[in-house]
Amino acid sequence: MAIELEASWLEVLGDEFEKDYMLKLRQFLKEEKQAGKIIYPKGGDIFNAFAKTPFDEVKVVILGQDPYHGPNQAHGLSFSVQRGIATPPSLQNIYKELATDIPGFTIPKTGDLTEWAEQGVLLLNATLTVQAAMAGSHQKKGWEQFTDAVIKTISDKKEGVVFILWGAYAQSKSVLIDDTKHLVIKSSHPSPMAVIKGNFFGSKPFSKTNAYLQQHGEKPIDWQIH
Repeated sequence: MAIELEASWLEVLGDEFEKDYMLKLRQFLKEEKQAGKIIYPKGGDIFNAFAKTPFDEVKVVILGQDPYHGPNQAHGLSFSVQRGIATPPSLQNIYKELATDIPGFTIPKTGDLTEWAEQGVLLLNATLTVQAAMAGSHQKKGWEQFTDAVIKTISDKKEGVVFILWGAYAQSKSVLIDDTKHLVIKSSHPSPMAVIKGNFFGSKPFSKTNAYLQQHGEKPIDWQIH
């Protein structure tokens, strides 16, 4: 696992790569590949969220749990899939909420959220790799320790960031965030099972995010995917 972390992230997180848990994680991934297992996303995309959203540009964090585990889906951005791939159910629900929350938003034909990432939306999964067809297979191997460090570093070193936490797992990370200097938005998860019982629809996270950014002198996010 080559460290291809964007320079501004390497500056604030470089020490993590020398820690024991990261060395063990590297070894685990190496052994999985040697055993012929298919791992998503491809190696060059594992740190894609960091490449597309440099530390200095982070305005919003949307936290997911695992990468998608189907062919050609995952590309290192939470909730996002590569162009040409069908929009997954959770993202379909995110788009539905956007259509009622942001005036003029039209539901895109693609599930590729790169345009958000390039505007300062860090699309961070708690676990950055997964074995093909095996959801959760790389949980508790070290990734969570790294991504917890990412969340805490953003909280500690920046101000006025919006953290969007959907579902119980994402909300468990709120202990890492100083909500006296950041906005934390919580609701149920956009997955089909969760939206039936939850409060995701009507929670208006996108307009709330933009209102907060503007209050803090930041340019709002253009949520429309083209």
